Amino acid sequence: MAEDLAISKGSKEEQYESLLPQISGILTGEDDLVANLANITAALKEQFGWFWVGFYLVKGNELVLGPFQGPVACTRIAKGRGVCGSSWAKQETLIVPDVEKFPGHIACSSLSKSEIVVPVFRNGNIVAILDVDSEELDRFDTTDKTHLEKIVAMEAIGAF
Repeated sequence: MAEDLAISKGSKEEQYESLLPQISGILTGEDDLVANLANITAALKEQFGWFWVGFYLVKGNELVLGPFQGPVACTRIAKGRGVCGSSWAKQETLIVPDVEKFPGHIACSSLSKSEIVVPVFRNGNIVAILDVDSEELDRFDTTDKTHLEKIVAMEAIGAF
């Protein structure tokens, strides 16, 4: 089903408030996980223009690259390694204002300057990680954390 995304202007909060119901609408009625994750990444990239947006899926003891928007990325990340692996190990969202200052940061691209990583929980377990990178320092804050956590908690992506 073709969908149109209405790009919102205004504060970051207003942009998220406009985007959340649109993402919900795009996902409603679709039970294919890859399709839903792909549409979430596309919607976020279109709305905010971030450098890289994507999901890593938990497969055994690794995170494996899933649907994303942006340049070629790291394919596999070990638990506890880099920002994504650390988020998985700590079971919490991580906001990194300057990736160069994060111990063990994995530089998939030297253009990435800041990052937010949000774990996707299903039945108390992390099943995926949403990773967002920006070419700007200190791009992410608690507004991003709150709303990205709402997006990854949507039941429509519960096909894990």
